[in-house]
Amino acid sequence: MTDSRHYDVIVIGTGAGGGTIAHRLAPTGKRILLLERGGYLPRERDNWDSTAVFVKGKYRAPEFWYDRHGDQFPPEVNYYVGGNTKFYGAALFRLRPEDFGELRHHGGLSPAWPLGYQDLEPYYTQAEHLYLVHGRHGEDPTEGPSSAQYAYPPVRHEPRIQRLSDDLEKRGLHPFHLPIGVNLTQDERGRAVHTSACIRCDRVDGFPCLVGAKSDAQVVCVDPALEHPNVEMVTHANVRRLDTDATGRNVTSVVAMVGDGNGGGGENGGGGDSPGGSTVEFSADIVIVACGAVNSAALLLRSANDRHPRGLANSSDVVGRHYMRHNNLALMAISEEPNDTKFQKTLALHDWYLGSDDWDYPLGGIQMLGKSDSEQIHGEAPRWAGAVAPDMPFEVLAHHAVDFWLCGEDLPAADNRVTLDGNGDIHLALDEKNNIAGLQRLRHELQGMLGHLGMREHHLLPHSIYLHKGMPIGATAHQAGTVRFGHDPADSALDVNCKAHDLDNLYVVDTSFFPSIGAVNPSLTAIANALRVGDHIAERLQ
Repeated sequence: MTDSRHYDVIVIGTGAGGGTIAHRLAPTGKRILLLERGGYLPRERDNWDSTAVFVKGKYRAPEFWYDRHGDQFPPEVNYYVGGNTKFYGAALFRLRPEDFGELRHHGGLSPAWPLGYQDLEPYYTQAEHLYLVHGRHGEDPTEGPSSAQYAYPPVRHEPRIQRLSDDLEKRGLHPFHLPIGVNLTQDERGRAVHTSACIRCDRVDGFPCLVGAKSDAQVVCVDPALEHPNVEMVTHANVRRLDTDATGRNVTSVVAMVGDGNGGGGENGGGGDSPGGSTVEFSADIVIVACGAVNSAALLLRSANDRHPRGLANSSDVVGRHYMRHNNLALMAISEEPNDTKFQKTLALHDWYLGSDDWDYPLGGIQMLGKSDSEQIHGEAPRWAGAVAPDMPFEVLAHHAVDFWLCGEDLPAADNRVTLDGNGDIHLALDEKNNIAGLQRLRHELQGMLGHLGMREHHLLPHSIYLHKGMPIGATAHQAGTVRFGHDPADSALDVNCKAHDLDNLYVVDTSFFPSIGAVNPSLTAIANALRVGDHIAERLQ
């Protein structure tokens, strides 16, 4: 690495957006540089240890953001090669066709996208194949049309979850196999064969994969991209600002603090920036920002100059605004019989995604979580101990637990936003009661069925392994919005190809381009869009 090198493309961030677009552009032969704030996640036994991952938060970035009241909170962000996909659950859903149009909710309006489902559909298929998604199109009545079947069969339910699926069908519902990205080869009974990378363990959700069998961006995209001689990566490179030329139309310099990788997280846990290091400037014909919805907005705001006094790409004053993160709720129900399931994340239910018989507005979706263990439940005990006194030890509770994840749409609001203070620290303002009526009804639907599904309603325990006690704003796993795309430069920061309206060579390809978020995990849409924008940029580079 030298300070004066110029590239055809610089990609800032290596997660679902950045890692995928680098993979797409690598075969072009153009000189591509990846800048990653962290290092490679260390492979160690703690990768699969519940206390290390969930209770102690060993791999979270050692940093604090501030809420609207100025109070500190620890965000759930991870700075590693592969970004937050190192810790995601690899549930890779498509948005529903209705999510791309204007959709009225009880709490307000979800705006239309500047493109439709049909525009993204071919890229959804490519994304599913690239990220080894296992599933079966046609099972979920709410899904849109698909141009090709999943390349891999669905992950088979284990006996307790198969009974749950059968019981749901008996009630006239339409459970389906959850689409999940894993490198799994199954035998006729669903067991991992001896050559399978995935071993069907109980560490699938929220843990990094010690054997590299989860379809994260590092494994699927970054490592293969780096096999091309025209692709380079600098780790422990914390990009501080983007400088422009005198006209303000082109980014001419990417300024980063580059550490030595010997501390502050990264290689040693924690995932933070290395101490010390030096300031290095890089340049490229095209600069792609993919730092995550919060950090991408923060970078653009930090890069304000005379031509862009409110921040880059921000003549519309939308950068940082319209932050979304879903209305989520994890529910642990207690099965009357033991739940011996290991790989639990195989089932989902969308019967109330767009409404119910007695409710004209969307409720959202239900999916299985990874299987709870006693350490996770014990770590959550302070959240519900005051309201519920379980009559069984944590180990027994975990053995009978069946874990559900409820996901409802929150709506883009201008005052839900990312800002920076005078010290450059991130402030995140969030209305946590935005459009929650649908989620409350979704919980009521599930809770009302539990007695018919072999579970004990009175042991329903609301908790979330993703939220910290008293710090719900820190749940940033599904962050989106903040640099929305659209046709009109007056109310959007990016055009339909995710290029900044205000600049000629700046693109943003993480989930910050979302004008709305739907009620499914956003990762597959970010991946598909990165493939789409990658094709546009490849054509431009020619």
